[in-house]
Amino acid sequence: MREEAGIVTRTTGADEGGAVGVTTSAPATNRPTPETPPPAASRARRRSVFHPFVWSPAVVVLLVLAVAWSAVADAHPYLLPRLGEVGAALTGDPTLFLTNAWSTLGIALVGVGVGAGSAFLLALLMSEIPVVRRAVMPFAVVLNVTPVVAITPALVVAFGFGMTPKVVVTAIITFFPVLINVATGLRSVPVPVLHVFRTLHASRWEVLLRLRIPNSLPYTLAALRVVLPLSLVGAVVAEFVAAGSSGGLGTMIRNSASTARLDHVYAGVACLAAMGVLLLALVTLAERRLLFWHESRRSTRA
Repeated sequence: MREEAGIVTRTTGADEGGAVGVTTSAPATNRPTPETPPPAASRARRRSVFHPFVWSPAVVVLLVLAVAWSAVADAHPYLLPRLGEVGAALTGDPTLFLTNAWSTLGIALVGVGVGAGSAFLLALLMSEIPVVRRAVMPFAVVLNVTPVVAITPALVVAFGFGMTPKVVVTAIITFFPVLINVATGLRSVPVPVLHVFRTLHASRWEVLLRLRIPNSLPYTLAALRVVLPLSLVGAVVAEFVAAGSSGGLGTMIRNSASTARLDHVYAGVACLAAMGVLLLALVTLAERRLLFWHESRRSTRA
């Protein structure tokens, strides 16, 4: 018996009748096989956010932008303030920025609640009653293409100088994306699954709750990823235009720009950017928690 290249060869001797021995071979089972290296996708999955491969590209781009900003600020101080001045404005009076940021965030969240909530309910009606879709969709398109800044003074006249016109402006800005995405998700039900529900004699209410609404969840979260940061834009625009505004980052930026305090202007812009990133991160986290069953999450993990 000998072993060559992982094959065990065994030769039997000649029997008493002089017959030639028979040679048989079988794969060797006692030799260890080399381990295959993990694929690149497995190695990429094990990288955490603290791995240099993940955060180093963003840091490089940030450093390049900071150097370019400093060069322009040194050459033209009337166009851009120095980064140190912006940081000093933020740390010198943090209560001012926190108070105004909280005011703007409250307007944005209430506006999203009103706009996205009404858009979701209207999309449900449109999916169940086709005549509602034909009646409402043209007016929704007209509302979406109408410049909100142009009607903000009229909203101030109608609703006063308080929080209401700002919420209405934010709701108008966030209404149409949610309406379109939710309506698309409610209609894009897989036909074989819908046939299964009909075969089981599911009611219209059961089809809506167990099939259409879960199927529209990825579209709804995708719309929220757009409209939540966009709601800050709506709140700031309303604070810019609405007369009598006494708080909010938009009002602070407008007043600082009128007095040429560029450090406060860009400090307010930095606060708005940080708030937008935070809202987007919260929606992304909710999407990972709620859509663990969806094929998009499975394909990402694969």
